[in-house]
Formats: sequence, C-alpha cells, structure tokens
Amino acid sequence: MSNSFQKSGVYGGGPLRSREGISARASASSSGGGDVQLQIDPMHADLDDHITKLHRQIGQLKGVALEIETEAKFQNNLLAQLQTTMLKAQAGLKNNMRRLNKRIIQQGSNHVFHVVLFALLCFFLVYLLTKFSRR
Repeated sequence: MSNSFQKSGVYGGGPLRSREGISARASASSSGGGDVQLQIDPMHADLDDHITKLHRQIGQLKGVALEIETEAKFQNNLLAQLQTTMLKAQAGLKNNMRRLNKRIIQQGSNHVFHVVLFALLCFFLVYLLTKFSRR
C-alpha cells in the first residue's frame, strides 16, 4: 500500500479499512492511479444488514421523538388553557366572596338594628305594663 492510505482515527487502519474485514488494495489494472478495489470478508458480510437494521431503528426512534414532541406541545397547550381557566375561576371566586362579605355585613347590621328595636319595644311594653298595672 502507498503512503496515501494513512491511519484513520476511527479504526486505526486506512480510510477503507475497518475491524470487520473491509480492506483496500490497489487495482492490478491501474498503473499507480487512484483506482481502489474493495474486498469484503465473507465472515463480516452481514454488516449491511446490521446497518439497515440500525437505520430502521433510528427511523423508529425519530418517529417516537416526534410523537413525544407533539404530545409535549399538546400537554403544554392544555396546561396553558387550564391555567387561564383557573385564573378566571379565581377572579370569579374573589368577586363572589367580596359580594358575600358585603351582604353579610349588611345583614349583620340589619340584624343588630332589629335586635335593638326589639329590645326597645320590650322595654316600652314593660313600661306600659307597669304603668297600667298600678292603676
């Protein structure tokens, strides 16, 4: 082999050499030209099958990743809608609590007014009874 086939950082061999038995050699018909002939070791001929399987698995993983992304976007939108609904419900509850407190205060003051009026009426009746019973 010539110096043009320097060591590769991946497998420690030439650019067309791998651990699995693929090797490069100069073509017999070439006179020092750039023709390269590949020889595949029959023991490792199933590399293409492994590569095809890996390619299919990568495709499946990509599909799963896209589905996860779609589901995540859907869940984020749902959470945003729930948050908006929750804020509206909190605002409505706050307004209703304010109205209820106003009614309670108003009814409470009316209740106190009625108690005072009843007490005055009782005292007036007791006064009248005592005044007419002496006669």
